[in-house]
Amino acid sequence: MSEQTQGSAPSDSSLSSTDWPAGGASRLLQTVYRTPPRWVRPLVIWIFLGVLGYRILLWGFHGLSSLIGILFLAWLLSIAMEPAVGRLTGRGMKRGLATGIVMLTLALLAVVFFAVFGRLLIDQLVQLIRSLPSSIDQVITWVNATFNTNWNEQSIQDALQIDNNKLVSIASDLGGGVFGIVTSLVSLIFSGFTLLLFAYYMSADAPRLRATVSSWFPPQQQQVIDTVWSITVAKTGGYVFSRLILAVICAFFTGIFLLVLGVPFWIPLAIWTGLVSQFIPTIGTYLGGALPAIIAALNSPFKGLLVIGFVVVYQQVENYFFSPKVTSRTVDIHPAVAFGAVIGGGALFGPWGALVAIPIVAAVQSVAETYGRRYELISGGPQGAQEESADPASAGAPVPASGGPQPGQATDELEP
Repeated sequence: MSEQTQGSAPSDSSLSSTDWPAGGASRLLQTVYRTPPRWVRPLVIWIFLGVLGYRILLWGFHGLSSLIGILFLAWLLSIAMEPAVGRLTGRGMKRGLATGIVMLTLALLAVVFFAVFGRLLIDQLVQLIRSLPSSIDQVITWVNATFNTNWNEQSIQDALQIDNNKLVSIASDLGGGVFGIVTSLVSLIFSGFTLLLFAYYMSADAPRLRATVSSWFPPQQQQVIDTVWSITVAKTGGYVFSRLILAVICAFFTGIFLLVLGVPFWIPLAIWTGLVSQFIPTIGTYLGGALPAIIAALNSPFKGLLVIGFVVVYQQVENYFFSPKVTSRTVDIHPAVAFGAVIGGGALFGPWGALVAIPIVAAVQSVAETYGRRYELISGGPQGAQEESADPASAGAPVPASGGPQPGQATDELEP
């Protein structure tokens, strides 16, 4: 029984370290626990650091979302003021003083507007918010009766993310008592002061900021940085300024028409129409005019048709009269590009991203038009190629952007 049977496996007690060949155990362990390549450990560390950095950025973005939004608005205000500031500095005025005068003028205009229409605007806005659920109910009832459908009011409100309790809370905050008004006023003043402070420094210290950024690059690249900066400020500032002017004109005429027609909530509806029609490309005109038309149609279908007719007529007047005069010196963005920019900016950064997407695209397009190369089309190209290729530039030569600055041209010499 002491001898092992031939062909049977030896027991664990009969094995000892002397039964293994020399170095067999160490080779077995190296095979099972093979040392990973040298690049694995740094890769794991970099992945860990990348995930950690992403989480920190995400946490910081959500925590500072209000500050980031104020910075975006301040940047928009600074580039919108640039045409006026550039004109004043071109006449010998110091840039800080010119920025202060422009901001003071805008502040006085805002104070005058709210002094005249402020209380009326708040009252109409509160009434509009409170009447929104009942207005949706009336529209759904009319649609169901006219087109023999079976839409449900609650499902429509859920799809539009409209909460009646939230709307009542917002309306109560806007039209609340003394404490609510004082709290909202203090918060508004603090946010407005922060916005104006950032906008002032972004505009007044723009040359110093440009010099600081240029100093980070070699001398042979500083000229390129200066030219790109000048193009971006001139074209983008002119674009935002022209949009604001067109929004004011649209809101003014829309408000007068709604007031004469007797449409309720005419002030907030006019402001809505002016802003949406100018800063949402392609479909902004229809979105801006749809809400006043619906509100008017709830009181009288004939008034709703008149509002639609006004929106169509005004759009033609703006396209052929106002817009060419206001935007003649600014960059022209294709509607499809602008619409895609708004969608992409909104998907990435929310409302603030949608708001600044078009100015950023305007800056990129201006730089591309200045430094990009265009070539004459070969014979037999697309239809209309001969008319489009009538440019005096020779084949292979870059075509400078219209109104774009030449390298070395100062920012103050640029007109929007």
